[in-house]
Amino acid sequence: MERKKASDYPQELLDIFHEYQHGEIDRRSFLDRISKFAVGGLTAVGIMESLTPNYAGAQQVKKDDPQIIYTTETVQSPQGNGTIKGVFAKPAKATGKLPAVLVIHENRGLNPYIEDVARRFATENFLAFAPDGLTSVGGYTGDETTSGAAFRTVDGTKMYEDFIASYNWLKARPDCSGKIGAVGFCFGGGIVHRLAVNLSDLSAGVPFYGRPTTSPDDIAKIKAPLLLNYAENDQGTNAGLPAFEAAMKASTKTYQLNIYPGTQHGFHNDTTPRYDEAAAKLAWTRTLEFFNKHLR
Repeated sequence: MERKKASDYPQELLDIFHEYQHGEIDRRSFLDRISKFAVGGLTAVGIMESLTPNYAGAQQVKKDDPQIIYTTETVQSPQGNGTIKGVFAKPAKATGKLPAVLVIHENRGLNPYIEDVARRFATENFLAFAPDGLTSVGGYTGDETTSGAAFRTVDGTKMYEDFIASYNWLKARPDCSGKIGAVGFCFGGGIVHRLAVNLSDLSAGVPFYGRPTTSPDDIAKIKAPLLLNYAENDQGTNAGLPAFEAAMKASTKTYQLNIYPGTQHGFHNDTTPRYDEAAAKLAWTRTLEFFNKHLR
């Protein structure tokens, strides 16, 4: 069956799905509100299932790809939840010290898409670590709905400290050059903004459609150059961009903002109908160029 695209759905339906994905409405409310789109043999449950990620059909780099070494690691996080697990990937033929990328997931934990993103970086000659913020509640469940619910039970302050611990673990690795970049998607994009404020030694940050920092005092602390990849049809997330840009310019910070025409929040995630192949590939190319420039 041909994969559906965002253009196959009314924008209102996509907006309602966005609310559901971000925990603003529950499953029952979501199904009630989209029921009006269930016509011509469609059901509300069928529509929801069509929007749910298809991880099996969108794996770009397999776990056993001979180009990489891929392992599960546990990182100590005494200021956070004690420990945090994640997946680590590096080039199989790595020589010398390499720059590293911390990969931060969306608001449903370390799902197969984010694991795949980490492996993609390894094929591009980076070390990459993708931690699972759901470690303290058992980890990503394998189901988007239950993982989203679990995510909302985790102490946000401790989870953030888990990501800091993951960053420090990467930086301390003997095979790491000490140059670290951070990339994040949705919730993870917001975390990248926070890391840029709080980590003076972060070498570069790439948030994908994450809520930006807007406080001038916080932005004044940013030292890392930032590359922002955002969707055009994402009014909630984008609402903070004007204030962000004004503060970045006032503090003469280095950043580049790309807003991809016609795209939806989540356009880089190639497991859902919101995926936009052209925009995703361009954003990925820009991300690799940006990290190669600032991390090597």
